[in-house]
Amino acid sequence: MKNKPRIRAGRADEVNANSGEWAFVDLGFAQSSNKSCGLLWGTQCEYPVGCTNLTFAQLTDELKGKVNSGGPLNLLLEAPLSVAFSEDGNPSGRTIEKRDLQTRYWYVGLGCSVLTAATHLLRAVADCDPGREIRLFEGFASFKPTKGRKSNHCWDVHRLRMAVCGHADEPDRKVVSEDELKVCETDRLQSAFRVAEMDFGIPPVIALGRWRAPPS
Repeated sequence: MKNKPRIRAGRADEVNANSGEWAFVDLGFAQSSNKSCGLLWGTQCEYPVGCTNLTFAQLTDELKGKVNSGGPLNLLLEAPLSVAFSEDGNPSGRTIEKRDLQTRYWYVGLGCSVLTAATHLLRAVADCDPGREIRLFEGFASFKPTKGRKSNHCWDVHRLRMAVCGHADEPDRKVVSEDELKVCETDRLQSAFRVAEMDFGIPPVIALGRWRAPPS
């Protein structure tokens, strides 16, 4: 990287509507014409106003255009921003990735895809040498029905925004800090991007509660 980027892990006390400008991203990684990403700016609009569905390239360009000036930008990505390894060096799940009998581990299936997308996205942002502070937050909305249901990127980012704002419609949201992510005390937790020489620290995770269908 040209210079040390002004990108860091956000803090749990910054998870509120007034801590800076917010960008909520439901991240996807797909071929050219597939708008696999959802983007929502700010904390004021009601669903679905303000949300746009974008390709990965469009999302990257949009964010790159916003990083050179302004106050703090709180960037929430619905993707793994930290990873865990067991004492013997094998991938390990994080506490948020198991709910009852369901698992959504960062190192399996879709978790791998969106982690790869996040790595390329943040590399592009970091290489812009941001002129404003960018704080990273992880969104976790993975426990939802998938069979027979089309992904709704706008609904996911809208729910994550309500969770950040402490909205009454998301009463079961939880802000999970670094010290709550390890399954075992001996696990090693690190930035998901350390292997790409972008160690931004370990952001808090805004985890959503029970899945709810979007308004018809």
